[in-house]
Amino acid sequence: MMWKNSPRLAVFALAACATAAALTGCQGKNEQAASTANAAPKAVLVSVQEIKLQDAIMRTELSGRTSAYRVAEVRPQVSGIIQKRLFEEGSEVKEGQSLYQIDPAVYEANVASARATLLQAEATLVSARADAKRSAELVKVNAVSRSSNDTAQANYKVAQANVEAAKAALESARIDLRYTKVTSPITGKVSLSEVTPGALVTANQAQRLTVVQQLDPIYVDVTQSYDVLADLRQQAKEGIIKTGTEGSADVQLVLDGDRIYGEIGKLTFQDALVDESTGTVRIRAVFPNPERELMPGMYVRARLIDGVREKAVKLDQRATMRRNTGAPYVYVVTKDNKVESRDIVIAGSDGPYWVVDSGLSEGERVIIDGIQHVRPGSLVRCEPALAPGEEKPAAAPAAAAASAAGASK
Repeated sequence: MMWKNSPRLAVFALAACATAAALTGCQGKNEQAASTANAAPKAVLVSVQEIKLQDAIMRTELSGRTSAYRVAEVRPQVSGIIQKRLFEEGSEVKEGQSLYQIDPAVYEANVASARATLLQAEATLVSARADAKRSAELVKVNAVSRSSNDTAQANYKVAQANVEAAKAALESARIDLRYTKVTSPITGKVSLSEVTPGALVTANQAQRLTVVQQLDPIYVDVTQSYDVLADLRQQAKEGIIKTGTEGSADVQLVLDGDRIYGEIGKLTFQDALVDESTGTVRIRAVFPNPERELMPGMYVRARLIDGVREKAVKLDQRATMRRNTGAPYVYVVTKDNKVESRDIVIAGSDGPYWVVDSGLSEGERVIIDGIQHVRPGSLVRCEPALAPGEEKPAAAPAAAAASAAGASK
């Protein structure tokens, strides 16, 4: 029985040997293909900007905050009970406009009392003047003694002084009565009221009643290092930054969302103030604010237009990176499509572009998108980068369908 089945066993043995040889050959081919793939690194797709020389409008941007042109904290100058609030919170008020009414009854009585005192002093003056005149005539004929005449003349002068004192007291009482109407010291926007009718207030108290802020014009306080201020002054001196006769330069204001404020302001370099704690310098600009669009405390950017630089290197700001020292650098694609790190020197900005002084030349390719996927020495494939703010066009339906079909396979 065993000998009858031996041919079949031989066939099975030969088939097993052939299968094992085939598997060994396939494994060798796969290992060779993997080794070849590892030997040839795959190029990374990046978007690049090709450097071209073009005119650049040089701008200097300084960050800062808005502050009111004038601020007045309203406090009472006489004591009493608040009867009325005479303004609408958040409204515009004029200089001298009444904001509060303090109960005037006591002060009206003081005015009446001072007026009566003045009348009494004036009556006394009339009598003293007549006595002095009569005594002066009688002393000439020795009808009265010189001592009596001196007394009469002195009484007359005392009566005159009493009248002047009474007039001053009356004027003081009238001033206190006027102070029962608490008025706005400046024209501007009034804040919330911090007291209500019925509250007792005292003269020159620490607590304010409300605040009035003049918002047209409005200040923009820019804080920078002294080096920046020195550079701005030097540019103004050389005529790069155009200034007026009073030493101020025109400046634009950039709001949130890169929106340009509609009014042009003036930046005055002479009004710089040094912060002793930080050593920074505060430069103040003044902007018209007729529509009250700017409010105190807003974060803004003041932009000075320095001038036009011809045939400049303009670089998309998305391409720049910073070293630990703060020095800017970029990734440049060489002729053999490898990545190279390059330090650059930035002279200023023109919108979303840096104006580069040195480090880049015309025709060089700088990586804009895909920076995070490469390192110096990496092999890359290049495609043109989209301009700042430009959106990638949507894929055509046929191309999208083909791409989806390929992905499913």
